[in-house]
Amino acid sequence: MILAQTCPAQRKEQFLYDHDSQPIYFGITLGINLARFQTELHPRFLQDDSVYVAEPTNSGGFTLGLSATARLSNRFQFRFNPQLMFIERNIHYLLKYPDLDGNTNVTKKVESVIMTFPFQIKFQSDRIDNFRVYMLAGFKADIDMASNARAKRAEDLVKIEKNDYGPELGLGFNFFFESVIVSPEIKISNGIRNIHSRDPNLIFSSVFDKIQSRMIVITIHLEG
Repeated sequence: MILAQTCPAQRKEQFLYDHDSQPIYFGITLGINLARFQTELHPRFLQDDSVYVAEPTNSGGFTLGLSATARLSNRFQFRFNPQLMFIERNIHYLLKYPDLDGNTNVTKKVESVIMTFPFQIKFQSDRIDNFRVYMLAGFKADIDMASNARAKRAEDLVKIEKNDYGPELGLGFNFFFESVIVSPEIKISNGIRNIHSRDPNLIFSSVFDKIQSRMIVITIHLEG
């Protein structure tokens, strides 16, 4: 007589198995960003032929931050994730008349050092061994600490207001290791305020009526 014998599947070791019961935990954030301006041209652009083209372009930067996450339920968490963001956003101009350097194709760089304060709700899936996926939605408030510095050379730049705010949406993954959770994440972070400080007397500024911020942020959260 032959007896069939079944063996239970060997389950993978689960790291930080009691992590979900913690009421609050902390982490650090490292990331890169892809930023640009969303612009609307001023009626003067059609009336004045000194500028043929004024278009924003994509530029990169990097991000450093801290995070504090509080457990709301098995599915929902609340996260506060203040970050320091170094951002460069460029605008390309095609001029009718050459500038002081003799160029008609000109790119102006608008550099920003932004303290951002995002408040987010995370919705997380069930944990599968040492893996989990989550989605997030939230709201941010930004302070551009470099905006005052631009005032000294505003005649050569587009001046940007100091404060901004807007919504954020993202997707992330938790990978559990023995002593740390590594969470890669991608999110869209948009500003809804018109941050353009327009000066009708400046050629690079007067062509724009409205400027808003647009950003894609890719981060790695290290949490414990």
